[in-house]
Amino acid sequence: MNKPKINYQVILEKKIEEIEKLDYVPTLLLHSCCAPCGSYVLEYLADYFKITVYYYNPNITFGDEYQKRYIEQQEFIKILNKTAKNKIEFLGGEYDTNEFYDKVRGLETVREGGERCFQCFDLRLTQTAKMAVELNFDYFTTALSISPLKNGQKINEIGIELEEQLEVKFLKADFKKKNGYKRSIELSRDHNLYRQDYCGCVYSKKEREEAVKTQK
Repeated sequence: MNKPKINYQVILEKKIEEIEKLDYVPTLLLHSCCAPCGSYVLEYLADYFKITVYYYNPNITFGDEYQKRYIEQQEFIKILNKTAKNKIEFLGGEYDTNEFYDKVRGLETVREGGERCFQCFDLRLTQTAKMAVELNFDYFTTALSISPLKNGQKINEIGIELEEQLEVKFLKADFKKKNGYKRSIELSRDHNLYRQDYCGCVYSKKEREEAVKTQK
């Protein structure tokens, strides 16, 4: 039996209402895979949290692609910090693709959007949660749900499980809602951000290349 879908955007809006009543600004460790995906999320949340962007993405197979996204993320944060109410920080995670390959072993032929992706979400969210505990953040979350190709329900389920296991608050959200994805495209265009056409791993790249060939 399928689980009923939860509107995590409504939950986020209620949480923000609670936060606005506080007499301090809570800290948030935000996992981001690239500047375009993090763009709207940062614009949206920077008024309510002291955000540190955590760039931890061992799924990005190719070193040059990883570095390009790494630099782009930092450059976009510099742009936002010119006007941001609360200064945004950046934290780079370790880059070891073996962590990704170990996590998805046996799932190499699964289509994009399936169990392999869920294991990848788990890998990156788990590390983000552990880092949030280590550095004493109030909340952790990820920008991954901005993509219409990412399963926001599954992402939030993983985050909620980690909240219970590690006792650090997970900021529930589905950032694609309320035109979030559309706004991320606008910000990418306005700031000439590099937008890749695949998620990051070698399997998503191969699937994207096959789709392009089919279209042609």
